[in-house]
Amino acid sequence: MTPRRRTATVAATSIISALAVGGLVVAPGAAADDAPVAAFLAPYYTELDLTGDDQVTAADLELVSAALGATSPSAEFDAVATADVDADGVITVADVAAVSQRAIYDDGEFQLVEASAVDMQAAMNAGVVSSVDLTTDYLARIAAYDTAKVDPAADGRPLHSIITTNDEALAAAAAADATRASQGMTSMLLGVPIAVKDNYDTLDMPTTAGCGCWDANQTDDDATMVAGLRDAGAVILAKASLDEFAYGFASEYTAGQPAGQTTLVASPYVTSRTAGGSSGGTGAAIAANLAGIGFGTDTGGSIRIPSSYNQLVGVRPTVGLTSRTGIVPLALSQDTGGPLARSVTDAAIALDAVTGVDASDPVTAEQQGRVPTSYTAALDPTALEGTRIGYVASMVSTDATTQRLFAASLATLRAQGATVVAVTPPAGFARVLSESSGSTNEFAHDLAAYTRDHLAPEVTARTIPEIQASGRYVQSRASIYTARAAVTEAQYQAWAGPTGSHTTQIAAGQQLVTGMLDGGDLDALIYPSAVAYNSFSTNMRLSPNTGMPAVTVPMGQAIAADATVTGAGINLEFLGRDYDESTLIGLGYAFEQATHARTSPALYGPLTK
Repeated sequence: MTPRRRTATVAATSIISALAVGGLVVAPGAAADDAPVAAFLAPYYTELDLTGDDQVTAADLELVSAALGATSPSAEFDAVATADVDADGVITVADVAAVSQRAIYDDGEFQLVEASAVDMQAAMNAGVVSSVDLTTDYLARIAAYDTAKVDPAADGRPLHSIITTNDEALAAAAAADATRASQGMTSMLLGVPIAVKDNYDTLDMPTTAGCGCWDANQTDDDATMVAGLRDAGAVILAKASLDEFAYGFASEYTAGQPAGQTTLVASPYVTSRTAGGSSGGTGAAIAANLAGIGFGTDTGGSIRIPSSYNQLVGVRPTVGLTSRTGIVPLALSQDTGGPLARSVTDAAIALDAVTGVDASDPVTAEQQGRVPTSYTAALDPTALEGTRIGYVASMVSTDATTQRLFAASLATLRAQGATVVAVTPPAGFARVLSESSGSTNEFAHDLAAYTRDHLAPEVTARTIPEIQASGRYVQSRASIYTARAAVTEAQYQAWAGPTGSHTTQIAAGQQLVTGMLDGGDLDALIYPSAVAYNSFSTNMRLSPNTGMPAVTVPMGQAIAADATVTGAGINLEFLGRDYDESTLIGLGYAFEQATHARTSPALYGPLTK
């Protein structure tokens, strides 16, 4: 990713003038070269490092500036040869300028809408904005846009993407600014405002899981993933709305409302349409630039569907890469938490902060020795070169939008150096896709564990029957809640126990699909995540029914000639081997850089001041 930079020309030949090219000078508060900096290993930002710390800082610029005029061959040139960007055998002011562009620093004009984490860090390092500024501006956007009917169409709706904002957000932002002033940029998330789905426990906001019955659920600690974000210096800005208890794709919730009332989350592109679910609030909020980065959960598509509907990058990690402790469960056999972001870069940065072994979630022990220093090392625009990617034709819808965008995506992948082949799936593949979600058979069992370990004592609706008795739930789903409550412990064990049918099938699915990849010498399988504002067939089940990771990336929008839903986004999903998120991030990044398919929702532009 090449960040936006203010363009400047060299006005003098002094080192100071050279350092000013591209708007770069030494970052305030970052003079200490030994300040702790979280790994950001995107090749664009590391490949011109001269000092061995995997970043371009003032120390690198001093070295190359001191070598101005050095020519090859000479010891002076050889010491900084990496900085000879134009490969002309001499270190010039142009080379200094080129190296300066690789520092995370930008004193040009900052635009909040569509700003990436890198853009935010560059502007904060330059003193152009602070985390308090970012947080204030995002809160202003939430206030102006989230509950207002912005769309002039008769069937337009408010977004309703946020359940609550954090009263402590500005204090957290001020603390991040103080850290930057004293220690420099300690993390790529330092001071970045983040919205998390309202099924993640937060010690400074209630966790409702979208249900009015849990409005009083103020937990006394954070979910493990939220703790990781805070440790990285992120500002937890708000709790995003969701489909109640993360059940489905509609994103209908009752939190904060009287009994019998519900609210639907809208997509910022076509507000008469749902934002998808169950992480629909996160999807709508991040797409409309109401926060920097978002987090959701995915049991059967709940990160990837709203990512597709809202033109976002979504990561469904391997089950075991991110802890579920402190997240209200739906079905722990398939639940996993991950980021929704406006770019692959942001998703990789966010994922770095939330991995780790958690004794409270034993499945995370499987990740030991399988997590890279940073997923950002995979952000290589040439990552598709020499790869081999497969697709199953039956997973591609025949509607006009999908056919057009998928064909264009295959052409792009091939143009970027990938071999793309149609794959005939082995016997048993259809069985993998047909395995149902665990949401019915596991919900009551898994919810009871959350209630025991995390639910605030003030909450009286602690069982499914009590939730129903409260009247403050989506009452049109009464039969669904009743069916979940009726599942016995014996039925649960027969389904999700160590030798249960579902447990066995997921393991068999993982073995079969890994065998497909290995047998075809494939780096990934691809398929559309959805169609225009709808799911397609059983595509969303491939990742949860194998436990394998998937990354979804925008591939384009529907046009009027398609006769589907004009403006609807559709994503391309990459699925790979367990704990091989790095490969998928690399493939997704290279595809993103070749297409730049995401658009910003026109209805939610910059606020006028």
